[in-house]
Amino acid sequence: MNDDPAKLPLEWLENPRARRTETCRALERLLPPDITRIARQLHRQLDDYRMSPLKSLSGLAALLGVGGIWVKDESERLSLNSFKVLGGSFALYQFLRKRLGIRDRELTVSELKSPKVRAELGDICFATATDGNHGRGVAWAAMELGFRCVVYVHERTSKPRIRAIQEYGAEVKVIAGTYDDAVRAITRDAAANGWQIISDTSWEGYEDIPCWVMQGYTTLLAEIQEQLAGQGISRPTHVFVQAGVGALAASVAGYYRKLFGDRRPVMTVVEPDKAACLFGSVRIGDGQPHSVAGTLDTIMAGLACGDPSPLAWEVLDRCADFFLACPDFVAAKGMRIYGVPVAGDPFIVSGESGAVTLGALTYVAEYAGLAELKRKMGLGPDSQILLINTEGNTDPGDFRRVVWEGGDPVPREYRRKTD
Repeated sequence: MNDDPAKLPLEWLENPRARRTETCRALERLLPPDITRIARQLHRQLDDYRMSPLKSLSGLAALLGVGGIWVKDESERLSLNSFKVLGGSFALYQFLRKRLGIRDRELTVSELKSPKVRAELGDICFATATDGNHGRGVAWAAMELGFRCVVYVHERTSKPRIRAIQEYGAEVKVIAGTYDDAVRAITRDAAANGWQIISDTSWEGYEDIPCWVMQGYTTLLAEIQEQLAGQGISRPTHVFVQAGVGALAASVAGYYRKLFGDRRPVMTVVEPDKAACLFGSVRIGDGQPHSVAGTLDTIMAGLACGDPSPLAWEVLDRCADFFLACPDFVAAKGMRIYGVPVAGDPFIVSGESGAVTLGALTYVAEYAGLAELKRKMGLGPDSQILLINTEGNTDPGDFRRVVWEGGDPVPREYRRKTD
């Protein structure tokens, strides 16, 4: 790899607000006592539920000079190729429980599907905007419970992603513009048509449902802790997590702060450089979320968001230590490393949004120009690093373009030196 420290394969910022000890209102709201148990109890009732695997890349860890690399492989989550169904299903459950006026107990999935409860709930149409995976998760959950679903996607959404949503009975409408334009359109049309929005991003007056979505993601984190314990590891020392609006990243960062307090892992948020709204918010540094404009044209379709979720931002502002903005070739490199692993490591199918954290980790660990970042992170031979492969091959055409045809190649100056 080129050792010219003047050239960087990614941008990074340290968050000076992350280690403050004062109470974070959003975190207390996000993770009240017992919420992870409740979410996991629901998910265990879903047909074909099982823990997604936690895979060790011990060969790559040795190559990079770190203690361990652990990948939570959400490409094997149910039949949906993504973690998003955990959030969508839990948000639907919480909404329906509230609509039924039940506060003193939890509901079972069988109850929700019963003719009596369905009759009491009436006809509900759930709606959401998506880059693909969230919409598919909401459509699946709505279909499982017998409700209609409408999903808005932006004009750059690929046909395979659209078809994947339609497979679960949802009506899909393509909106001109970006993901953020689709969010604005579904908000307007839902109000006019009486649809119930299930969004993973928040806005003024709309926080309960995004909070429930984020709570649903804690199921995968509880699974991770169980799986690490089985390997004799109490916690990861470092976590790299990808972000679009920030919902998953905030869930991860908040979960580990709640669980370990000051001993929490070093938390790094990774975004596409063409849609780095959280990175931009840290750069401005006033403690507020800020949007980025433009076409948001990145291969990391699931992360192509210009407007951060205010609820997620409030957690990340206090709980995330570093923010990285990565060009597309970093994600493409991660896809190829997963697909052609170091000898002895497992093969992992990862889409662009799923692989960007692995690509970023390789540069932080090896690239001379990022030595200061590596030092500040404390990344070294004792580090146990957690990554989440958030999606599998959700867009076969683009997957083949990157993995088969070498699309978005690593520029020569950032290539790894051969031994």
